[in-house]
Amino acid sequence: MNGKTPGFNVIGQLAALRRYALSLVRNPDDAEDLVHDALVKAYERQSTFRTGANVRNWLMSILHNAHIDRLRQRHSQKRRHDAAAEMAETSSPANQDHSVRLTQLRNAFFTLPEEQREALHLVAIEELSYQEAADTLGIPVGTLMSRVARARQRLRAFEQNGAAAPVTHLRIVGGTGDDQQ
Repeated sequence: MNGKTPGFNVIGQLAALRRYALSLVRNPDDAEDLVHDALVKAYERQSTFRTGANVRNWLMSILHNAHIDRLRQRHSQKRRHDAAAEMAETSSPANQDHSVRLTQLRNAFFTLPEEQREALHLVAIEELSYQEAADTLGIPVGTLMSRVARARQRLRAFEQNGAAAPVTHLRIVGGTGDDQQ
């Protein structure tokens, strides 16, 4: 990629890599991310490219392996999230109002897109630094920060849209004496 290896024309393979990535993930944005990841891996492993070998096949193989790695990572994360959700359901119950509120918040958290949910979980719950969380997810720090910000914004919108509003159909029985005339 730096021009030192003869016959190493990566730019000429971008269209084919993008088409293959799109056929694997069926989403243009995810396909671009996959191509980017594959190109980074190819650059890092450029020294393993055999002179005279087919660059296209080599890059396609790296792209395919990057896709498989992503699938495994998502499957593993889903299992962890499911296990965490199961543990949350079996934990000791809090008082009723608090329990209802936590359930609402938990449900709102699990409705976040997967990328935002995993980013927020690593930063807010696991208390990883942005850099550590980005390294864990294999994404740039800026992307992680953006995902965390969007997740927090969605949860704030959840709060502001009345999910946390007090129950108004209940009234206090027995009062404090202020209501007696």
